[in-house]
Amino acid sequence: MLAACERPAAQRGSVELADIFREYGESYRCAQPLPVSHLKVMRAVERCRTAALGGHLEQCDSCGFERPAYNSCRNRHCPKCQSLAKARWVEKQNSELLPVGYFHLVFTVPHELNTLILANQRILLNVLFQSVSETLKDFARTHLGGTLGVTTVLHTWSQTLLDHFHLHCLVPAGALSFDQNRWIPTRKNFLFPVKALSRVFRGKFLHAVAKTFDRQELIFPGQTAPLADPSNFLPLLDTLCKKPWVVYAKQPFGSPQYVLDYLG
Repeated sequence: MLAACERPAAQRGSVELADIFREYGESYRCAQPLPVSHLKVMRAVERCRTAALGGHLEQCDSCGFERPAYNSCRNRHCPKCQSLAKARWVEKQNSELLPVGYFHLVFTVPHELNTLILANQRILLNVLFQSVSETLKDFARTHLGGTLGVTTVLHTWSQTLLDHFHLHCLVPAGALSFDQNRWIPTRKNFLFPVKALSRVFRGKFLHAVAKTFDRQELIFPGQTAPLADPSNFLPLLDTLCKKPWVVYAKQPFGSPQYVLDYLG
């Protein structure tokens, strides 16, 4: 008898990512050149919870009943392996929600920086987190007179699986006073002015990127090679400084719990 993970999807009542990879992965790999990192993920998902990874016995502590189970791939991109990690993360974040309203903010980096970020992910994604954090701290200090709490999650793809670097933020509708003795609420339907958030975020991000360039911390492989020359790099920053950046800020649809589940 086939194990559940090896049965056709129709017999299980739902289609999983592993089913798609097993059915179409080989033909897709033959038709499309893929990076080694992508190939490793596909192979891991395809083999997850199959005989290819071996197995073990699960035993009931009460009655001693045993059943064989295949091993998981534990790849961080595998939706089946990460489902438990997601559930634990969402549960922890839900336990820390305050009994107040919340706002959902999204800070997006222009696509002109995609290739540079892909070549320098650790440095420039840290710049993204730091720039957003400093922007929100500044606005909480000047508009509310207190300290803001925020849960942030990085997303790197769009819904069409194209590179799209943006930071989701779940922010309570208020701040803790600097003396930590009182709660300072925001207006019911308004946190901070979005256009001002966009300008400050843009300035902080580009200033930090310029500093990493001056300190020669960035690398410029492949199609990013021309940007190693200051005569190309600095005009790019100037162009981006004149362009409106996208910052979204609204109350969550549904509830903050719904946003956490989505972010997880």
